[in-house]
Amino acid sequence: MDKTKPGRIVVMGVSGCGKTAVGRALAASLGLRFVDADSLHSPQNIAKMAAGQPLDDTDRAGWLEALADLIATEDRLVLACSALKRRYRDRLRRSDPALTFLYLHGSFRTISTRMRSRDDHYFAGEHMLKSQFDQLEEPRDEGVLHVSVEPGLEAVIDASLAALGAAPAR
Repeated sequence: MDKTKPGRIVVMGVSGCGKTAVGRALAASLGLRFVDADSLHSPQNIAKMAAGQPLDDTDRAGWLEALADLIATEDRLVLACSALKRRYRDRLRRSDPALTFLYLHGSFRTISTRMRSRDDHYFAGEHMLKSQFDQLEEPRDEGVLHVSVEPGLEAVIDASLAALGAAPAR
């Protein structure tokens, strides 16, 4: 990543992996705008997830278009977005072929344990997390940066900055 032109970054992974916390820290450190993709879900999608029902491709279609539009109009952006399937990532890349993806990955056990300690998110429950792991198409050959969430948050932020070619702000 060109340090003089940070561009657009998507922090991706399943719910509970730390996308928002890491994304906010990256945005602050790099001087970029932060947006949580969850804020662009329709009220129907939020209600569906809150009721414990996983979203399908039809549910996500309008949301992905809104995200693609955001990427096309924001030139300095960190977007926290699950981007579970390759076709979702490919759709977002059509708005910016140079889009950087940072994949936060960890075991079901680690992420599930962290999610159980949270009460600040409408997306909850092991059933919903399992549905995300089931839908996840891990990026393998897409040039996506990989960062493990197994260590603590500060270590994940530092590893993410390093993966992006930026020095930690601390």
